[in-house]
Amino acid sequence: MATVMAPGETSEFIGVRFQKLGKLYHFKVGSHKDLVAGDQVIVETKRGKQLGQVVAFIEPDAVNRQKGLRTVHRKATPRDLVLKQMWESKELEALITCREEASKAGIKDAKFVKAEYSFDGSWLTISYTTENKKLDVRGVQSALNHIYRTRVEMQLIGPRDVAKIMGGYGACGISRCCSTFLTEFSPISIKMAKEQGISLSPQEITGMCGRLRCCLVYEYEQYVEAKKQLPKIGKTIGTPHGEGRVVDVRPLRDSVMVVVDEAVHEVFRQDIVPLEELEALKKKAEAGCSKHENGGCDCGADKRKGGGSQPADG
Repeated sequence: MATVMAPGETSEFIGVRFQKLGKLYHFKVGSHKDLVAGDQVIVETKRGKQLGQVVAFIEPDAVNRQKGLRTVHRKATPRDLVLKQMWESKELEALITCREEASKAGIKDAKFVKAEYSFDGSWLTISYTTENKKLDVRGVQSALNHIYRTRVEMQLIGPRDVAKIMGGYGACGISRCCSTFLTEFSPISIKMAKEQGISLSPQEITGMCGRLRCCLVYEYEQYVEAKKQLPKIGKTIGTPHGEGRVVDVRPLRDSVMVVVDEAVHEVFRQDIVPLEELEALKKKAEAGCSKHENGGCDCGADKRKGGGSQPADG
């Protein structure tokens, strides 16, 4: 992930975002040394010239140089901003037209979710999703090229991106994370739900997009770190209530639930006595020293049973 510089600091590289919650792309400042965070700039991309916002200055060591960096073309003018707004107002019409053309072409297993113009209208991108990997949408693309006399790109996106575009509310009752503040999607696995003790039923772990919920990653690391300090389920430990068996772990409370004489107690970490570890240490101490076979032991134990420690030679 890019490392941004502190406010007031500058570098030769900037991070530019083309959408409100879009990915951050790196560009060279070039001759535009007066750029500041928040400025609108025109840059050259694989989809032609685009208008984006400078989000932050990027530390040189964190810049993604894999595909080479392009330089900022120029600062955006008020005319550029008005032009962008004008083309944005035409996007809904383009999306409706796209759906009509798809219907005429007999395409039923695809969902067209967004139409997006470049700031000057020279490029139109249609985002769609489908489970049919062999679906051919070139007919729709050709029809749109003919209607709008502009370059049209058909962009296949995944379920998470669709949810991000559509917005709405999540199972928690508030706006979806993906359409509110997430700029990138993190890898998510079933293991994250297991570590947090969440039910593995689809209703509990699946988001509105049909994929694992993004929020499963939020507290995962905290759960993993907290559980390292607590005994596992099934382990016998000492407690203020006597010896008992762990039946549940509560990482965020820093405690475990223990059964002692058929009664269940919550025991916090500072009150836990690690019986197995203490027993192992006791046996090790009774075994004596195994490092100094010929006397001269100075580590506090003698290999010989019942023997005391020997003074060091010298």
